Amino acid sequence: MKKFLAVLLTALTVGFAGGVLAEDKPAAGPAVTAPAADSAAPAAAIAAPAAGESASATPALPEPNKGDSTFMYIATVLVIMMVIPGLALFYGGLVRTKNMLSVLMQVFITFSLISVLWVVYGYSLAFTEGGGFFGVLDKIFLKGITPESVAATFSKGVVVSELAYVIFQGAFAAITCGLIVGAFAERAKFAAILVFMVIWFTLSYLPMAHMVWYWAGPDAYVDAAAGEAAGKTAGFLFQKGALDFAGGTVVHINAAVAGLIGAIVIGKRIGYGRESMAPHSLTFTMIGASLLWFGWFGFNAGSALEASAVSYTHLRAH
Repeated sequence: MKKFLAVLLTALTVGFAGGVLAEDKPAAGPAVTAPAADSAAPAAAIAAPAAGESASATPALPEPNKGDSTFMYIATVLVIMMVIPGLALFYGGLVRTKNMLSVLMQVFITFSLISVLWVVYGYSLAFTEGGGFFGVLDKIFLKGITPESVAATFSKGVVVSELAYVIFQGAFAAITCGLIVGAFAERAKFAAILVFMVIWFTLSYLPMAHMVWYWAGPDAYVDAAAGEAAGKTAGFLFQKGALDFAGGTVVHINAAVAGLIGAIVIGKRIGYGRESMAPHSLTFTMIGASLLWFGWFGFNAGSALEASAVSYTHLRAH
């Protein structure tokens, strides 16, 4: 009996142990694969630094700040307002009644014409890397410029939308040509003025803008060697140390010389000194002058290309 109980107890013990082992076997699967997962973890850990290294080797390009973009759009609108209607009313009020419409249209059409030429080839010749006097035609018809394209400012790592920059600089070009209209108001044919504007814009404004304003941007000056190489790609007068924050050379001196020469070549008005040439409306002139002054906020502060302490300083000085 004792032997039977001993055999029975032994059989129950073995059977119970076998059942326990059988229940434990399914759990052994993850236990086997876990080391494999652990062994794969170092590989992932190794791959991660590699990805991090490649990311650091090619850092993400800076994106325009929405505040700076809004600031540039507002500044551009203010500059456009200086021309139409500001400049048109300013000049129109100073001429005789019979020439009011003519001067208004000369300013308006000049603005429109130069805006089109700026998009066609003006921006490319003024603001692309080329020689010391002209850029190249790589961006003719704004080729390659997309909503994602950016333009450098005066601060490292800070950019603005290139399309906003194109429009802002285009407004500068248009108002510069419009300024010349007043030099020979009432004394030139409409068609002759348009032909002159095309020639002067191409052969005077564009090279001056490139010579004074074009440079590679602050991000190109990472060290002395890179700065020297970048400096050689800048415009001729920029390399000579010319500083023109808001168009003193490119806009005002440039247009003033053209207007002076134009007035000398065309000569006096017919009937000057014999007929009354009183201004048509000093009220219009006052309104135009006020719009010009107000628009100068965008002209000066916008030239900082970002909403910064520099732009704020020019707002206060204005």
